[in-house]
This record gives sequence, C-alpha cells and structure tokens, in this order.
Amino acid sequence: MQFTSLQLLAISLIFVWSGFVRAGLGFGGAALSLPLLFLVADEPLFFLPIIALHLLFFSFITASHKIKRIHWPFIKTSMQWMLIPKLAGVIGLLSLPAQWMVIIIYGITMFYALQWVLQKTITSDSLWADRVLLILGGYFSGVSLVGAPLIAAVAMRQIPQQTYRDTLFVLWFMLVIIKVTAFVIAGVDLQWQWAGLLIIPAAIGHIMGLKAHNYLLTRQAAQVHQILGIGLLTISSLGLFQLLY
Repeated sequence: MQFTSLQLLAISLIFVWSGFVRAGLGFGGAALSLPLLFLVADEPLFFLPIIALHLLFFSFITASHKIKRIHWPFIKTSMQWMLIPKLAGVIGLLSLPAQWMVIIIYGITMFYALQWVLQKTITSDSLWADRVLLILGGYFSGVSLVGAPLIAAVAMRQIPQQTYRDTLFVLWFMLVIIKVTAFVIAGVDLQWQWAGLLIIPAAIGHIMGLKAHNYLLTRQAAQVHQILGIGLLTISSLGLFQLLY
C-alpha cells in the first residue's frame, strides 16, 4: 500500500501506542490501536498480519525468560475451550468483506470501551461463565485479535497476579500462531516488510509500557481504563460514522 508522509507518521505513532498498551497492561494492544489504524485505511487484512507478527515477537521475548512464572494449567484449560472458536473466527475474517470486518471490529471495540467508561469491567464468577468468556474471547481473537479483555477476565480469577501478564503473553503467542498459520494457508500477504519497519516504533512503546506496567496495574487501573475507554469510544464512533455515512 501507498501512504503519504503524514499517514506514515500517524501509523508509526499508533504502533508506539500499541506496544505501550500491550506491555503495560498485558493485553489490549490490538483493541486500542485498530480503530486508530482504520481511520488511516480500512484494510483489516493489511494491518492484522503486522500486529500478529509483532505479537509473536514481543510475547516471545517478554515471556521466554520467565518460564517458571507461567501458569501452564490455565494455558492448557483455556486453549481447550478457545481452539475451535478461534478457527471459526479466522474463517470469518478471511471470508467476509473487508467493510463488514471493520464494522464488526469497531462494534467489539466500542463494547469494551463502554465497559471501561462505566467502570463495569467484565468479570467471571463461575466455571461456566469462564467457559463462555473463553469461547467468545477465542472467536473475537480469531476475527480481529481483540478478544483479550474477555480472556483476561477469566485469567484474573484463575491465576495468581504475579504470573498474570507472563501467562497471558504465552497465551497470545499460541493464539497468534494459529492465526498466522491460517493466513499462510489462505495465501494472505503477511506484510513482512511493513512489520519489520514498524517494529521500531512498536519496540519504543513496548519499552515504555514495561516501565509503566506496575503503575498501570496497581495504582489507578480503573481511572486509566476509564480514560482509555472514553478515547476509544470517541475514535470508534467517528470511524464507524465515517465508514457508514
């Protein structure tokens, strides 16, 4: 794809933001960056492979040296419930028109944003609720890589806080491997060159996010989520309005 200098600057800054959120919160890099990227270009199959490759890289380097802190029972159980919905979501991504997928991604993102604005964070309080959230999270992850908040809600209840982020990074790695494999089988361009160029701003954001991780999770997490939700809801509403009208 061809972009103007201003568009390239905007995309670079969005990937700094994506890396910051992913490393700082442990999830949300795609959910909080895709609406911004779609304001630049409504091309899910251009941006999603780039984000997927970045997820593979950063989740690997973050969790690989902390293997002892990974909660493997949660990985095993959650993957059993997410695998089939994940594949169904990927099939939907590859078969539906691009405009439909953008609308779906905006809708999912706005749902998360409303939860954060109202400070009604998704929670799980039973085994069956966990399973439903994992199934939905797996499907949304397959469609657009924005299923993380649903999966994280289950992880918060089932695994110790000190293993939370590193366990999620391993889970993201496994889920993204499935998505990238499907892209390869379907002949989707993985945008290797763009992923390589944009890994620099993403790495800058990643380092910033690592430094801010403890503050974001332990000090004013609710307020941070509310501010993010307001921004995300505004951007997604503008993008959806622009797309439809």
